[in-house]
Amino acid sequence: MRVDFYQLTSDPAEQVLPLIARNTLGAGERLLVVSEDEAQLRSVSEALWTRLPETFLANGRAGTDQDERQPVLLSDAPEPANRARYMALADGIWREGEFERVFLLFPPARIDDARGCWRMLGSREGVERRYWRQEGGKWKEGP
Repeated sequence: MRVDFYQLTSDPAEQVLPLIARNTLGAGERLLVVSEDEAQLRSVSEALWTRLPETFLANGRAGTDQDERQPVLLSDAPEPANRARYMALADGIWREGEFERVFLLFPPARIDDARGCWRMLGSREGVERRYWRQEGGKWKEGP
């Protein structure tokens, strides 16, 4: 499993997720976006529809009979009813699950939690970790 840590210093998760979703769908994968915050999920949904006007990022909220059809499914639990192999943790809280790739998006206020998660995942076999930070409006890999 690959885990990408995104430290959000300039943009909130709602602004970053459309880029992640576009790249995920472009790779032929589906995405599960998880957050405990219902208002954040609503903002993510709106951003997926409107943030990148050149891209159609269809999405839906988990708990309907259409879950399986959604390329991007928004949920409060790490249960990929849309058969996603990629998961984005929009609220910065780590959750276990069987995914090929996980995006952990965290604001500066959650940096201690992210560091703990980084250490915990470093002790697991088969986990590749990457760290991304915003610099001058672009994402750069590394500390």
